[in-house]
Amino acid sequence: MKKIAALVLSLFLSYGIAFADTPKNADAPPSKPATSAKPKSATKTDKSDSAIAAEIEELRQAIQAQQEELQLLKEQLAKRDRQIDEARDAAAAANARAAEASSKATEAVNTSAEVKSNEATINSTVSDLKASNESLKATVAESAGVPTVAGALATAATANPQDKQQVPSSPLQLRIGDAYITPVGFMDFTGVWRSRDGGSGIGTNFGGIPYGTSSSFAANLNEFRFSMQNSRVGFRVDALVSGAHVIGYMESDFLGNNPSNVAVSSNSNTMRSRLYWVDVRKGAWELLGGQTWSLATTNRVGVSPLPADVFFSYNMDVNYQLGMVWGRIPELRVAYHFPEDKAAFALALDGPEQYAGGTNGSGAFTPPAALAATYPGGELNNGNTTLSVPNRAPDVIAKFVVDPSKRFHGEIGGVARFFQLYNPLTATHFSATGGGGFVNLDAGIAGGLRLLSHNFWSDGGGRYIFGQAPDLIAHADGSPSLVHASSTVDGFEFTHQNVTLFGYYGLVYIGRNVTHDTNGCNIGWGFGPSTGLTGCTGIQSGQNRSIQEGTVGFIQNFWKNPKYGALTLIGQYSYLTRDPWAIATGAPKNAHASMAFLDLRYTLPGSAPTLGAAGKE
Repeated sequence: MKKIAALVLSLFLSYGIAFADTPKNADAPPSKPATSAKPKSATKTDKSDSAIAAEIEELRQAIQAQQEELQLLKEQLAKRDRQIDEARDAAAAANARAAEASSKATEAVNTSAEVKSNEATINSTVSDLKASNESLKATVAESAGVPTVAGALATAATANPQDKQQVPSSPLQLRIGDAYITPVGFMDFTGVWRSRDGGSGIGTNFGGIPYGTSSSFAANLNEFRFSMQNSRVGFRVDALVSGAHVIGYMESDFLGNNPSNVAVSSNSNTMRSRLYWVDVRKGAWELLGGQTWSLATTNRVGVSPLPADVFFSYNMDVNYQLGMVWGRIPELRVAYHFPEDKAAFALALDGPEQYAGGTNGSGAFTPPAALAATYPGGELNNGNTTLSVPNRAPDVIAKFVVDPSKRFHGEIGGVARFFQLYNPLTATHFSATGGGGFVNLDAGIAGGLRLLSHNFWSDGGGRYIFGQAPDLIAHADGSPSLVHASSTVDGFEFTHQNVTLFGYYGLVYIGRNVTHDTNGCNIGWGFGPSTGLTGCTGIQSGQNRSIQEGTVGFIQNFWKNPKYGALTLIGQYSYLTRDPWAIATGAPKNAHASMAFLDLRYTLPGSAPTLGAAGKE
């Protein structure tokens, strides 16, 4: 800038001197010939012009140099602006990382108490896992049994679902917040053939198989049917809440009440709820509420409500094996687990339903004539009452189980039941208390062979043996009399590599309970003809003394992997007989039927996860 100012001042002074040499208002000098001009004056003018040109050139170069310096300065300023922006971005990222670190530190502090409380349990679990490692590897390699049960064995020690160091156990496990959701279910394609037309779809009504008389088409025609109704869909939710392992479980199938024309065109089967419960376990204590497998149902492991830990046979019949004690009932359950889950005790309140017979193939008891419109179908469920029965109190169930090793499971328990009736003809209230007991044993003998024996005895417990017997009958005055009913399931299960073979024998025995109406006619359960009397109810062929079923079957796993599920073929053959207490003259002594099932099943990845070593999550 100083150079530019100097050049401008020089130019100004030069021009100023030139103007000063010429007097103001002076007359123009007289013209002279060109030849008379002085050479000395011309030389001075040339030198002045040359100096001015040099100064102008110097000024131009100075201006150009200044422009280059300005451009350089602009580039330096732009570079500095970029550096400032980068510094700001780095500072923002650092602040974000600091906030995240602070959040993680807070989370670590909040969970430190839980980590400390689980430390002793984890140490114990490590030794248990080391001891069972080789057995678990062999089990996984064999990949045998029904997919849900094999899945239970393969995941016998479920990992902490919120442990970020663990690899997710299933590719279908989803996370929402701190909860993990695992889809469960399978797709079934079932074929069934029966030598008699039972008319009950893919579930067998054991107590109602047709008699072989010429007047009944059902006793003289076989039946064949395809179905997908046994397919399952559901989900399991796992979360840790305040140190407790919470499991929510929902499962449904398509065996609901169908419209009468369902099989004609679209086969749009009705979806229904099977299981819907929540289970909370913290340490040795466990609390469950919802619709679940009743505590009276035999377990394979502990007192777990998960399907993989419950025994309902390997049968493809959706009503399972005759003689089983079971129910899927609304229930409130509390359980205490002894150290290392070697034993457990559980107490449950089950939704009650006083039962007169009349469902699942069973006949109903014959009531006093005056109370025929009040008791069955009114105060007692006979299959037509839905939710109108006046139950007195919930059923109370207690069970103690031992699992000293993977090869043995034993349990003993009982059921208490409470009944009430009201005779509107005499305005009289009646009540009765009944119940039953059970002893169940499962033992691994050698290799993959297991033997089992499940036994139940009761007075008033017919509801729990698939409703094959009524809970009670009524005397002429309306007072209740409990019906003795017992059952057993005995058999074997053998697994080798990808094949499982199984066989069961089931028996239900229903005691005779006969009384007399006011007119002397025989009523109750299992009565014969009322000799010499008129107007009496005839012999009831549906009032069975015993029902028996023998079953053999197989399970073939084609492939099974938690990444893509399992493909399984299941086959079952059963021979079923029933013997009523009394038969009409000329009628067969018993009814019998052969049944064959074949099922192709695809099990979803992650199907039926198990609770595993509860309390050690």
